[in-house]
Amino acid sequence: MHNYTLKNMKTETTFIAIIPARYASTRFPGKPLAKIGGVSMIERVYKRACQCFDQVVVATDDERILSAVEAFGGRAVMTSDQHRSGTDRCREAYAIVGSDADVVVNIQGDEPFIALNQLEALKACFSDPQVQIASLARPFDPAAGFEALADPNTPKVVMADNMDAMYFSRSVIPYVRGAEPSQWPAAVQYYTHVGLYGYRADVLQQLGKLPQSQLELAESLEQLRWLQNGYRIKMAVTTDATIGIDTPADLEAAEKYLASL
Repeated sequence: MHNYTLKNMKTETTFIAIIPARYASTRFPGKPLAKIGGVSMIERVYKRACQCFDQVVVATDDERILSAVEAFGGRAVMTSDQHRSGTDRCREAYAIVGSDADVVVNIQGDEPFIALNQLEALKACFSDPQVQIASLARPFDPAAGFEALADPNTPKVVMADNMDAMYFSRSVIPYVRGAEPSQWPAAVQYYTHVGLYGYRADVLQQLGKLPQSQLELAESLEQLRWLQNGYRIKMAVTTDATIGIDTPADLEAAEKYLASL
């Protein structure tokens, strides 16, 4: 008869969702506190995350955001205003909270309508204990045309057959040889990147020690630092459309979207 201790027993993977939220923004200062349908963006993201995660925390660098989150009953922590990325802010918040969750999920604070099945798809990637980092890709609709595909504000991703990311780029990848650019969207299935990340807690600590890489600096995509250093990023595919809010004009579009629901 075997005498197993609790440490020997395999337990279910645990998660914490962290929502980085900065007040300063070149294109939209105070964006997390902007209201959609009378409810702040940060509250919408927080309450959506609470439907998928037992632990949710906002990581901010501004007292106004901290106060707003606490006012609606959420949990928030103050982090440094010197972070280069949301990943770095997540790492500090994880330490401040003292969480022992196995996986940290970084949810963008400007995605108030993120789909629950997108969050679940990301979580499902970690059923494989070998997965270090996970993210999402969306099939590009050829009807949107080459101009939309070529938008550098919409990063593209190519994946291996095992769904590991091979490369991310602001350029159109892959290149279609022998075809006019207008024909590219229909010639091959393109995928755009959805900026939602999950990291094993120990991997997240390691990522914070990596210097910025040449590829990252060239494309201004932090995930290229991880790939260039040999980390693997498992991708899940989502067909759900989301509305990321980067400008006041995006906020108006979100108001119209909410009214149409």
